[in-house]
Amino acid sequence: MNKLMDSKVGIVTAAGNGIGRASAIAFAKAGAKVVVSDISEDAGYETVRLIEEQDGEAHFIKCNVGKEEEVKNLIDQTIEKFGRLDWAHNNAGVGAPTAPVTEIDTERWQRVIDVTLTGTFLCLKHEIPAMLESGGGAIVNTASTGGLVGTPGLTPYISAKHGVNGLTKSAALEFGKQNIRINSICPGMTKTAAVESWSQDAEDQAKAFESGIPMGRMGIPNEQASAAVWLCSDQASFITGINLPVDGGETAE
Repeated sequence: MNKLMDSKVGIVTAAGNGIGRASAIAFAKAGAKVVVSDISEDAGYETVRLIEEQDGEAHFIKCNVGKEEEVKNLIDQTIEKFGRLDWAHNNAGVGAPTAPVTEIDTERWQRVIDVTLTGTFLCLKHEIPAMLESGGGAIVNTASTGGLVGTPGLTPYISAKHGVNGLTKSAALEFGKQNIRINSICPGMTKTAAVESWSQDAEDQAKAFESGIPMGRMGIPNEQASAAVWLCSDQASFITGINLPVDGGETAE
């Protein structure tokens, strides 16, 4: 990737594994200074190590995005460390066990909303003022194809991801004239460690799912990361308010 983000400072939340880790590494390869954020110190520091191993620059800050004081601290520490904030990839989110809407545990519903939707809102709330101080910036939120269509049994996750996509559009309209672009990526099924494990445990089901994807395969974290980097780069300078499917054509049908 050609140094699309050379010397720009930004944050990736939930960067300790999966899409978040791939994103943090991709931004660093593109020349950015990356603040790696996660609730797990061990996972976060491992991402920092992987970046530094490839001569990138990274710094870890622990943060639970569902808690406003921790999000504010994340932004404050980023400014203290690097002096500015140019971009952010708000990637944190959680799911819940499959169940019909009538059987969903209310506490599990609330946790999904608190982390996935409210967490994204809190990141935007505190990132945008910091970016305005720096003259503008670009933000990518991680939604999902589940934020574009419905799926039975996954109501908390689907509702939260639809909320992320709506939040993305509204915030983009509010701050477009102030040089802040806000978009979301909507990953289809992506081979994170959890999905790899499921694919091995339910091989026939995984193969059936893959056969239904127009491109004939699941995505990989690096493909989601590349989309996030591009949307934050100047190559996407006239793009804001989109919910970009990165799904092998799944939602095109």
